[in-house]
Amino acid sequence: MSSKIRVATTSLAGCFGCHMSFLDIDERFADLVELVEFNRSPITDIKECAESDIGLVEGGVCNAENVHVLREFRNKCKILVAVGACAINGGLPAMRNHLPLQACLDAVYLDGTGVTNPQIPNDPELPLLLEQVHPIHEIVNIDYSLPGCPPSADVFWKFLTDLIAGREPTLPAELVHYD
Repeated sequence: MSSKIRVATTSLAGCFGCHMSFLDIDERFADLVELVEFNRSPITDIKECAESDIGLVEGGVCNAENVHVLREFRNKCKILVAVGACAINGGLPAMRNHLPLQACLDAVYLDGTGVTNPQIPNDPELPLLLEQVHPIHEIVNIDYSLPGCPPSADVFWKFLTDLIAGREPTLPAELVHYD
């Protein structure tokens, strides 16, 4: 059995920029894989979340599938981390929250520029949209937040190496950016 710390990641309603920033730790990734076993993540293409020590969640919650995945992560991960502005406060996807959901759907699928076959998708395979986009802490309890849009590779590195070493993670002010 592996003595490595197991890390899982997922992306909900967002741009995947936080995952890209995580991958920007570049050559330090070789050091990280000596200490960490990746569970569900784009690195492994594993779709289900097994028991994990750390779960990194980027993106807000905008549909029923997001709720399911987030609850699964909370149940399977000892430590759950909200990563980036979308997970922490809804980010850009939450900009639709000041409008009724139906008005958003109409604007995109019925009245949008270039729409040639106006119809709102209604396939049972599509996840049910929520009326509002939620930050993840409104759905489950979180243990930590990594601020930024996205958090820098150095923030991921500092946070994870602190946790792996058994230290309470601290982020020096010079690492945290909100741009």
